[in-house]
Amino acid sequence: MATLNNSLDVIERHLNFPRSRSSSVARSLQWGRILPSGGPGVPPELSQGDVLSLVLALAVDTTLHRSCDAVLAYRDLRPGGVDLAAAEAPVSLCRTSGDYLMVLAEQAEEGSKQEQSDVAAARIEVVSSWPEIAVHRPGAEPLRFVAAGALASRWQAQGHRRSTTINGGAFVDVFRELFPEKN
Repeated sequence: MATLNNSLDVIERHLNFPRSRSSSVARSLQWGRILPSGGPGVPPELSQGDVLSLVLALAVDTTLHRSCDAVLAYRDLRPGGVDLAAAEAPVSLCRTSGDYLMVLAEQAEEGSKQEQSDVAAARIEVVSSWPEIAVHRPGAEPLRFVAAGALASRWQAQGHRRSTTINGGAFVDVFRELFPEKN
């Protein structure tokens, strides 16, 4: 397990999210019970999923009071807008963006060299203008996660599209450094 302070330092070093902002976002996620709070004299310890939620909240770049709702909404986005739970898809399929990002985190952390290389070559784009996550992989069409029922090939709102792109190599570095016991 990684401590909150160590996670914030590693995220700043590899993903360049400023510590001043990430500390505030982490506190907001703790108040919303998305991140653990720890105890008196005991620092909060984060799991892979907790670190992923923190990175997602930082990438969404929303206001502090909306960060908890944003993390829950973005982790529940569907591939191509298709609700795989309703379609009774096989369990082996990633039903949500949260499932898919957890698979990427696990591959980054403890996968084979080829899996780590594949994750490092990807880019994870988090759109903050509307709920969307696009995973860009070399030689493949982007995998877009949007709200259930939305058209992934269309913009979800009028106006400009604002997004944060996370480099796959930096994503791998974060998880490998925070969870070295699994390497």
